[in-house]
Amino acid sequence: MKAIILAAGYATRLYPLTKHTAKPLLKIGKKTIIDYIIDKIDDVQLIDEVFIVTNARFYQDFLTWADRYKGKKKIIVVNDQTTSNENRLGAIADLQFVLEEKEINDDLLILAGDNLFEFALTDFIDYFFAKGTDCITVHSLGSLKELQHTGVVEVDQSGKVLSFEEKPKIPKSSLAAPPFYLYKKETTPLIKQYLEEGNNPDAPGHFIPWLIRQKDVYGYTFEGKRIDIGTLESYEKVKQIFQ
Repeated sequence: MKAIILAAGYATRLYPLTKHTAKPLLKIGKKTIIDYIIDKIDDVQLIDEVFIVTNARFYQDFLTWADRYKGKKKIIVVNDQTTSNENRLGAIADLQFVLEEKEINDDLLILAGDNLFEFALTDFIDYFFAKGTDCITVHSLGSLKELQHTGVVEVDQSGKVLSFEEKPKIPKSSLAAPPFYLYKKETTPLIKQYLEEGNNPDAPGHFIPWLIRQKDVYGYTFEGKRIDIGTLESYEKVKQIFQ
């Protein structure tokens, strides 16, 4: 199994903090955001390589970070060659870029580089193998405002995903679907098909409503905190929590 961390955005909502620093490389306490994510991945024995896809502006910074990494995994930093928010590829297009550039043909764990979480990735992967198909993560949110700024899903009693909507004005449920996904290797060619059909290449959640029309996808319900660091306010909040 391979892991891909999406870290090619320009995080303009966090300016000026992210004008010269990639969001995943921002510090929270003594560690960077990506350090916390990699710590979680280090616990998964099945994963032998971690691909971090970034852009030309921050490529060297991620290489420097990777040189300092002392964990268990092989880290490969991939430059998507973009230089600004205006010519960015989008997260789904970045996935396809890595798949082609590195000729990946394996089950995939995909994580956003700006979300912190408490649950164990090993539990998510156990669920993935038990279901035998693609899986996403879901958790309950009580705030309408928060639901309007994330992916929202409906699932049946078995956990099968019935619908998915990215940042809905009127959420159909209270189940949020953060950007943590597990795809079977047989699914990865569908990413190219999705893009070739002219679909939205940006937020990774846009792929899910298309995917559930092709095959079954299940939602793994996790407990504990999940923090999306998308604004200056959320960044300051998470720093206070960790302090």
